[in-house]
Amino acid sequence: MMNGGAADTPRAFVKEVKRIVIKVGTAVVTRGDGRLALGRLGALCEQIKELNYQQYEVIVVTSGAVGLGRQRLKYRKLVNSSFADLQKPQVDLDGKACAAVGQNCIMALYDTLFSQLDVTSAQLLVTDSDFRDKDFRKQLKHTLESLLSLRVVPIINENDAVSTRRAPYEDSSGIFWDNDSLAALLALELKADLLVLLSDVEGLYSGPPSDPESKLIRTYIERVHLGGITFGDKSRVGRGGMTAKVKAAVMAAKAGVPVIITSGFDPESIVKVLQGDDVGTLFHRDAHLWVKTKEAGARDMAVAARECSRRLQALSSEDRKKILLDIANALEANEKVIKVENDADVAAAEQAGMEKALIARLALKPGKITSLAKSIRVLASMVDPVGHVLKTTELADGLVLEKTSSPLGVLLIVFEARPDALVQIASLAIRSGNGLLLKGGKEARRSNAILHKVITDAIPDNVGRRLIGLVTSRDEIPDLLKLDDVIDLVIPRGSNKLVSSIKASTKIPVLGHADGVCHVYVDKSANMQMAKRVIVDAKVDYPAACNAMETLLVHKDLVSSGGLNELVLELRNEGVVLHGGPRASEELSIPEPASLHHDAHTDCIISEDLEVAETFLRQVDSAAVFHNASTRFSDGARFGLGAEVGISTSRIHARGPVGVEGLLTTRWLLRGSGQIVDGDKAITYTHKDLTSV
Repeated sequence: MMNGGAADTPRAFVKEVKRIVIKVGTAVVTRGDGRLALGRLGALCEQIKELNYQQYEVIVVTSGAVGLGRQRLKYRKLVNSSFADLQKPQVDLDGKACAAVGQNCIMALYDTLFSQLDVTSAQLLVTDSDFRDKDFRKQLKHTLESLLSLRVVPIINENDAVSTRRAPYEDSSGIFWDNDSLAALLALELKADLLVLLSDVEGLYSGPPSDPESKLIRTYIERVHLGGITFGDKSRVGRGGMTAKVKAAVMAAKAGVPVIITSGFDPESIVKVLQGDDVGTLFHRDAHLWVKTKEAGARDMAVAARECSRRLQALSSEDRKKILLDIANALEANEKVIKVENDADVAAAEQAGMEKALIARLALKPGKITSLAKSIRVLASMVDPVGHVLKTTELADGLVLEKTSSPLGVLLIVFEARPDALVQIASLAIRSGNGLLLKGGKEARRSNAILHKVITDAIPDNVGRRLIGLVTSRDEIPDLLKLDDVIDLVIPRGSNKLVSSIKASTKIPVLGHADGVCHVYVDKSANMQMAKRVIVDAKVDYPAACNAMETLLVHKDLVSSGGLNELVLELRNEGVVLHGGPRASEELSIPEPASLHHDAHTDCIISEDLEVAETFLRQVDSAAVFHNASTRFSDGARFGLGAEVGISTSRIHARGPVGVEGLLTTRWLLRGSGQIVDGDKAITYTHKDLTSV
């Protein structure tokens, strides 16, 4: 057996490895132009020959057949085509035909290379449907055990030529979904001692390998790295890429088979792995026991955010402004990688069957990053809110008191699966001089991770990246809610159930954001053309938003005048599904809703009667009340606040769209020259307002 640097290290287990599954990725088998990478394959076969000689049992799972077959068939098609044929639109080649040709090509190559090295190899083709058969799995295992006992190297590939998948690179359903997961499944079935996944990079990085800031992760620890890794683009030629490898590695490691992802470009990569060299990324069931993690506990995270916020407050106004401008630039510079991660979240949400409205909130639509960057620049250009003198009072001769704006301290924001909210909240926290802890919806895990990285990377070292902490596990929330000595305000964005649950679990002040039920009331005096425009915009412009109209109320006279039917027709033409209260459902023959709710979010009246409108504006007790304007205007950016952490329906501290001012409190600064109280005997109070002086 090979021996090396594994003694007394997390990789000491490699000394006991006997049976090893090696998965060779498409990017390892082929070059950038799609042709065979003969040099890499030759080096791989030489390493396997050495392992075979040293009595290791080696099973190879190989990719590359479809790519090789496509390259071969393209060449054949070109040779057999006339000039006229080449002028016609070219139809994509059938993937299964490519697989059939490619399987023959790749196995012939392996056979030739191994024969030169005096090693016998065998080919086994399997499909996902085969693995559904218990007897098939039993027979496959028996055959592989027989081959291994004869020192034969089994080479296994998914039989894409006859697979029932819709297309080799599109359908990810089934027991295994690519050759990475097939390799993991075989490693478990055969009770392998080690699974090695060969890639075109050295291992798993904290971000795209092309990013100079990305770091190679030597040992993967789920509670540390899950949600904090930014994956790059999928494989240039294969089905999965690094995301698929990590998924397969985690599955196998949890089941007891150690996994190492390493480079297939290194001609000695497997030898180095079995020597215990610190190459690639290790996945192991006991990894969390070996490595002292740098993961901050709840208190450490909150304390760090507070310390960083104090350094932020000590900066000049211009320096704080520059941080925001740097963040805006960084978002635009990283738009492509942000889009990759967001697309992955959206795809996962769609596959999980999430509601369309939730997916709409999750997706960063084209132009969204540019819009967010623009909002941050607007916020940066506003008058600095920190340390602003709100009132100056002379208490007595030579004794002057100032009331100034001041950051709250540390904010904990629990928000929905809406990545753009993370950007808005972070920029507001920086502008207001606050530390910040963020917990976003799990559906936006990848998007939140990359956005958090981009933003914190733009924060200078003299402030510290831990100014903004990203909470990745729901399990950490109860611990954070106990820290009323460190965290100053909790803002939960979500359902009433979430808000109520948090209020009941903490002594920290909670700024509640409720369901966001918005009403539009159409008065009998309303201009009906205006009414139709306003209610359609309020409902259809962005239905997933909290400021979209949920409830339409109409004056009773509009029933007999036909005005109600006009409004209903307009909404139905826009595809709006209608439900009605007891009277409306009977009048319009529409179903009643399961329940009726009201809220104090945003309410609007459409009326030409100014007296009625003024009464509505004064007496409706909602956070925002409008006259002849869409509820969609209830938004921090549209109000000129630059951004918002949400829309509060609370009555204490802040109400309506909460921008910078809602994240500030006040401090009193008193300047004197040795005055004392002494029972107020020797002091004459003037209480003169000097604010405008």
